[in-house]
Amino acid sequence: MLFFLRSAAVVLLFLCTTHVSRAAEMLYPLSVAASDKGPVYVADRKLPGIWSVENGKATSFFTGSQVFRTPLNAVRCVTVDSQGRVIAGDSSTREVYRFEKAGAEPTPLTNGGIGIPMDVVVTKNGDLLVSDLELHQIWKVPAAGGEPTLYAKVSAPRGLALDQADHLWVVSGTADQLLKVAPDGKITVVVKDRPFNFPHDVVVLDDGTAVVSDGYEKALWKVTPDGKTEKWVSGEPFKNPVGIARQGQNILVSDPHAKTVFSVDPEKKITDLLKPEK
Repeated sequence: MLFFLRSAAVVLLFLCTTHVSRAAEMLYPLSVAASDKGPVYVADRKLPGIWSVENGKATSFFTGSQVFRTPLNAVRCVTVDSQGRVIAGDSSTREVYRFEKAGAEPTPLTNGGIGIPMDVVVTKNGDLLVSDLELHQIWKVPAAGGEPTLYAKVSAPRGLALDQADHLWVVSGTADQLLKVAPDGKITVVVKDRPFNFPHDVVVLDDGTAVVSDGYEKALWKVTPDGKTEKWVSGEPFKNPVGIARQGQNILVSDPHAKTVFSVDPEKKITDLLKPEK
């Protein structure tokens, strides 16, 4: 009897330890966001929900339900506004949500007015621009929330980024793989002829150079303002670099196959933000 109780205790301890370990592991990180200081936020499609990463450790910022059509059940993108509030797009509820503070429930902003939100950025006045892969357009959502309005028609839009001149850069799954939308709505093709294998996201540096993630090439590309492309960082430790964001001078990269987030500095040094425990 004593042996049985001891064995059961060992099994229970193993299960609890395994649960705790798994709770801190990313499952399928698709998108990453951060301000210059503070936590890094990661949208994890299979959690489902959002992680907060600080000091090499990931903790749950918000964990959704496995039940379809519940908030963040199919989270695809995350960003942070000027007030440090987390914003996330979810295709299961066709919605964009905002978290007023850590631990708060998500606030829906469009009443289900989005199809498949692939990315979201925040303009200087707080409005949201959302790429919709299902309806092939970019939506504008008022800062306070409300009915989305058409900002631009773009086929197969994915990643978005705003530059210092308020031009919106858009990764597209079409032959014109990188576009730029001016504040007046004029669309310019930046990259055509498909140099990328499977582009997903984009950020724009201070000098006007764009960086594009390419999952199939396991690479980050640099794109000059006139559209010239060069492979900047590629190969290990990348397995499928997808979502990217800026944090200061570094580029954050979410990789669902590596199940982590990397930080790439201007000298191309790559650091895993989830430091292994010693």
